[in-house]
Amino acid sequence: MSYLSYEFFQLSLIGALLIGLIAPSVGIYLVQRKMSLIGDGIGHVALTGVAIGFLLRASPVLTAVLVSAVGAVAIELIRERAKASGDVALAMLFYGGIAGGVVLISLSKQGTNATLQSYLFGSLNGTSRGELVAMLALGAGVLFVTLVGRPWLFAVSQDEEHARVSGLPVRFLNILLAVTTAVTVTTAMRAVGLLLVSALMVVPVATAQQVTRGFTSTLVAAMVIGITVSGSGVLLAAEVDTPPGAFIVVLAVGLFVLVATCASVLRRRRPVRPDGDTAHTEPPDVVLGPVT
Repeated sequence: MSYLSYEFFQLSLIGALLIGLIAPSVGIYLVQRKMSLIGDGIGHVALTGVAIGFLLRASPVLTAVLVSAVGAVAIELIRERAKASGDVALAMLFYGGIAGGVVLISLSKQGTNATLQSYLFGSLNGTSRGELVAMLALGAGVLFVTLVGRPWLFAVSQDEEHARVSGLPVRFLNILLAVTTAVTVTTAMRAVGLLLVSALMVVPVATAQQVTRGFTSTLVAAMVIGITVSGSGVLLAAEVDTPPGAFIVVLAVGLFVLVATCASVLRRRRPVRPDGDTAHTEPPDVVLGPVT
């Protein structure tokens, strides 16, 4: 692994590990709220932000953060006020975001279709020091929100009405989670690409749910899985000369299939009580009870 001595590869590896850490920390709340695909929708909106950056000759990352944050807040307000179904709102993000990105990038003199593709599917090996610093700063903000705000975000994700009756600022927390998701998507677009980032937010959580029960244990396990597949994906992708972003997602999905299969086999082999119930009455996937 002589490539480990190259600075660009070290930067790539650090960036991938960061995304593997923060993506599941946000994804667990989205999974709990049954909004696993929101990352895809915000990713398409972020594409418009990237194109605006090239059009205005500004930082594509900065404009992507701003535009995706606005899009995330808009979809949350639509969901709350207009009572629009989640699939319709996501569809608006999907189609409007990607169409706007393609149109605007064609009007820009700096951006090309190849540039757009690097943001769609990731271009981790091109990560610069400045971009890594920005990723670290944004990642620190994401972790602060998801870990420090865990009790309140969990309460809203578990039962919004109960949280409102309990006096929690539900609208603020929903918008905060939406903006945090947008920041996560734009932070991860260099690593795995806007079209694949949702997978890294959801798949590690789904994998962790196969072997954990409590919310905290699922969160920790998902973050460990995210770091593992991200680091391994970068190293193995360099060995076989494939795009690291896609390879990371393939590893994550493969690990999920393996863990889910093993968990299913173990469930079938559990001893059965005389009354017909299995020795463990609770399902093996996560039981999101009160935060402790």
